Amino acid sequence: MNEPDPDVELLARIGHNEPAAIEEMVKRKLPRLLALASRLLGDAEEAKDVAQESFLRIWKHAADWRAGQARFDTWLHRVTLNLCHDRLRRRKAQPLADEDETSELADTAPRPDEQLEATAQSHQVADALAALPDRQREAIVLQYYQGLSNIEAAALMNISVEALESLLSRARRTLRNTLAAHRGDARPGGGPR
Repeated sequence: MNEPDPDVELLARIGHNEPAAIEEMVKRKLPRLLALASRLLGDAEEAKDVAQESFLRIWKHAADWRAGQARFDTWLHRVTLNLCHDRLRRRKAQPLADEDETSELADTAPRPDEQLEATAQSHQVADALAALPDRQREAIVLQYYQGLSNIEAAALMNISVEALESLLSRARRTLRNTLAAHRGDARPGGGPR
């Protein structure tokens, strides 16, 4: 880790209770935290709660942050992952996405065929992602949606790079098979082209 941590100065300012620093941290980190939590939990409201709790931990620990022990972004991802894991454990018996919620979000206005197909495919990908085992979903989200390298994602998950690659391989295979099985159902009018 040769590069300086770009968040250290901002954390110091937050530790001194600078409102502008707090606002800057929210602008800098909120979109990624929401994306991570949303994809892991499959629930936008729960994701907001996780992001809020993550920011509370930032404010609580900013004054005590010691540069060099770990990159702040790595710590923040770990906090967010842990909060998501806690929520997933609490609701283990429930599905990740409630069908009533997803149907309420659907736009009923007429759309061009391409948009219908894209929307259906997006829902299928979200459903297939939600159906993955927790660790496989976490690996996919960290690498593909959060843009972390294998080394960074493996470190956050406390596993080896080889174990991460195995999780990714199984997850991709499961996603590919699930999406292939539903391909005919996703097209407007039914069957395959």
